[in-house]
Amino acid sequence: MPWLSLVVSLLLVIIAGAFGGVFTGGAWYAALAKPFLTPPPWLFGPVWTVLYLFMALAAWRIWLRRARDPRARGALWLYAAQLVANAAWSPVFFGLHATLFAFVLLAVLVALVVAALVAFLRIDREAALLLVPYFLWLLLALYLNAGIAWLNPLS
Repeated sequence: MPWLSLVVSLLLVIIAGAFGGVFTGGAWYAALAKPFLTPPPWLFGPVWTVLYLFMALAAWRIWLRRARDPRARGALWLYAAQLVANAAWSPVFFGLHATLFAFVLLAVLVALVVAALVAFLRIDREAALLLVPYFLWLLLALYLNAGIAWLNPLS
């Protein structure tokens, strides 16, 4: 039942997104000096919605290949690790206001996404391509996180 595994894949990203979404910027984030190229706040929700959808579809495509390709299991573990790191970033950044630690966590997240993307590419080109927008958005997030940490050293 491939549709059931798609539902599970979607639920996993919804759970990760919802966990991170509990922690929002609020007044603390609004008061921070932000670097050039910071998107408007209204853009984050729609972008993350699309990115989570793409992530779920990518993981689902790899899941469907697990019986035929032994590399799929390792690729899915990398995907799961990056999903956990993704969910952990918001509590660290917005909840703890630990901008430097959040930057380090985000750098680890980027590395995990690159590893997952490469692993996915070896199994299913389309699955890997679905992760590319996520990777690019994370690069922007890495820049923004670094800029906020730099511009707000005592926050």
